[in-house]
Amino acid sequence: MKFQYLWILHLLWLIPFFAIFFVVDRRRKWLALSKYADPALLERLAPPLNHRKVVFKAILMLAAVGFIIFSLAGPQWGSHYREVSGKGVDIAVVLDVSRSMLARDVKPNRLERAKREILDLLKVMQGDRVALVTFAGAAFVEYPLTLDYAAMELFINGVSPDQSPVPGTDLGQAVRKAMDCFDFKSETDKAVILVTDGEDQEGRGVEEAKEAASKGVRLFIIGMGAPEGAPIPRGGDESGFEKDAQGNLILSKLVEPGLIKMAAATGGGYTRSVTGDLDLDSIYFQGLRAKTEKKELKGGKVRVYEERFHLFAVLALAFLLTEGLVRERTPA
Repeated sequence: MKFQYLWILHLLWLIPFFAIFFVVDRRRKWLALSKYADPALLERLAPPLNHRKVVFKAILMLAAVGFIIFSLAGPQWGSHYREVSGKGVDIAVVLDVSRSMLARDVKPNRLERAKREILDLLKVMQGDRVALVTFAGAAFVEYPLTLDYAAMELFINGVSPDQSPVPGTDLGQAVRKAMDCFDFKSETDKAVILVTDGEDQEGRGVEEAKEAASKGVRLFIIGMGAPEGAPIPRGGDESGFEKDAQGNLILSKLVEPGLIKMAAATGGGYTRSVTGDLDLDSIYFQGLRAKTEKKELKGGKVRVYEERFHLFAVLALAFLLTEGLVRERTPA
């Protein structure tokens, strides 16, 4: 079983408080009546309370509240696969996961901000297939082209510098690996969204960008960071920063000239995100969408989970109706 809104289940902690409130409220009412009438007289004036039924009604009510909470949390179990298609562009999102992306000149840091920007991009995409490539000193296809944006989100959220076995930054290999995501026999327009701070230690970025352009692929590049640079937090130590062999602080700088050349070589575009307020909506619609043509795409199969909230809603209603039919007092 899985839940769409798992956080709603925290409301189940309210049930013990409701139970305590029920006990306290019953006792308060009994003490209030006892001040004005003798208990023996009260039993003559009204049918006596059946305490078992009082407790039973309370259990029914609390159970109904629990089922309502479960229903609101969106329970799902069982699944099936369905074919998905759309009219759009094939896009390879290429994310720099080198340690320099941990610099904090963009809040909370370059990598986390980049991940948020990509997640925002997924929200405005319209029928495009998207793939995910991560890179540092080496590049890897983390997820092939798909229309299943929910699955893509899971992978993006889990990205970290720890998953790259090779340190450094190789923009050339990143672009080359992005090309592996595409089927060049297809007439679908293709584009790469590259998110990086531009520190190309191998210096092959522009060369590979030209190769991509020869295949009809455009690069839309987002530069993360600031040209003046920022220190790189030391792994596992929030208070320390990386230093060179002489003990000097290492500053990671956004290197824009190479990124601008790479984008220009493909007829794409470059944008800098310094403060983290990059508008991916404008990049997507005014940049990528404006320069590419939408084609009919097949995205394969998407796993769809069965909604089961109605079962808990029915149980809650049944318990509430039963609670209303149970009488606390037994007629004389």
